[in-house]
Amino acid sequence: MADISVPSLILFIASIVVAAGVSGVLIDTVTGISNSVDERGGDVSTEIRTDIEVISDPEAGVYDGASDNLSIYVKNTGLRTLPATSGGFDIIVGGQYQTNVTVNVVDGTEWRPSNVIELTVTDIALTSGDYRMTVVVDGDEEVFEFRVS
Repeated sequence: MADISVPSLILFIASIVVAAGVSGVLIDTVTGISNSVDERGGDVSTEIRTDIEVISDPEAGVYDGASDNLSIYVKNTGLRTLPATSGGFDIIVGGQYQTNVTVNVVDGTEWRPSNVIELTVTDIALTSGDYRMTVVVDGDEEVFEFRVS
């Protein structure tokens, strides 16, 4: 009887040690995943509450060839106030990133939900043809297509 008890006891203790090690690893992994989900959840919440719409009419002549300026109107259709500074936007026109951007809040002093801003890209020489302008604010991207004649 003692012959069976000792090996069984050794296997039982070894099983307990292995189970403790595995559970420690699992707890550490689950904690890491939980922290990652919490951090990403905050980012996703911000992106969900951010929404813009370009409300300019592409047929209304958004490009002024005499002064090389491109102006469009953008409405904040999201749930939070957005930055109304040129550094808060990424503007791409015709596949080129634009840095000469000015922002003017049309109705108010901040770009709150339902407010409109005027985005003006200065010193941009466009030839006649079709163009795409991409406006990116806090992860929300809108594409505006227009024609220069």
